[in-house]
Amino acid sequence: MELTKGLVAILLTAILTQNFVLSKFLGICPFLGVSKKLNTAVGMSAAVIFVMALATAVTYPINLFLESRKLGYLQTIVFILVIAALVQLVEIILKKYIPALYSALGIYLPLITTNCAVLGVVILNVDNGYNFAQSMFNSVGAGLGFMLAMVMFAGVRERMESCDIPKFMRGLPITLVAASLVSVSFLGFTGIVEHIFG
Repeated sequence: MELTKGLVAILLTAILTQNFVLSKFLGICPFLGVSKKLNTAVGMSAAVIFVMALATAVTYPINLFLESRKLGYLQTIVFILVIAALVQLVEIILKKYIPALYSALGIYLPLITTNCAVLGVVILNVDNGYNFAQSMFNSVGAGLGFMLAMVMFAGVRERMESCDIPKFMRGLPITLVAASLVSVSFLGFTGIVEHIFG
């Protein structure tokens, strides 16, 4: 029971209170670039969840091997290479089976390789000393949190298109203001999660 409660706490914390985009400010490039339309936001988020989970599953045993051989200093380089290979795999799959989404994501799909949220989750799993199950729950939670932020922000941006925004605030300025308001809205979850699992 305690084990399940701990895994659920890790999952909810990663989704709500330690959201990679809105709390840690990792993965901002696709957050601002791909969140104009809901379908591309969902597609990008699904790709990020897949890459995060797969990267964690692959890098966990690799990291154990590196640490057992006292090669921990190679950790970041190896993680980046693994993530780059996984993104290439996702790109090939999308190009072959979902070409419309592949075209819609455009340049942002290869940018998952350099998305610091993906690299951040695998490094934070190591830094937090998570075991394999905890790492997987944290990665999936981080991906779901990324998706939640993307979908919410896509809805906000679609709504803003029909608003009469002053000329000096159009484009990036109003986008950054809206992003900060969405980020502040997540602060309310901190007390709830700490009360339930604290």
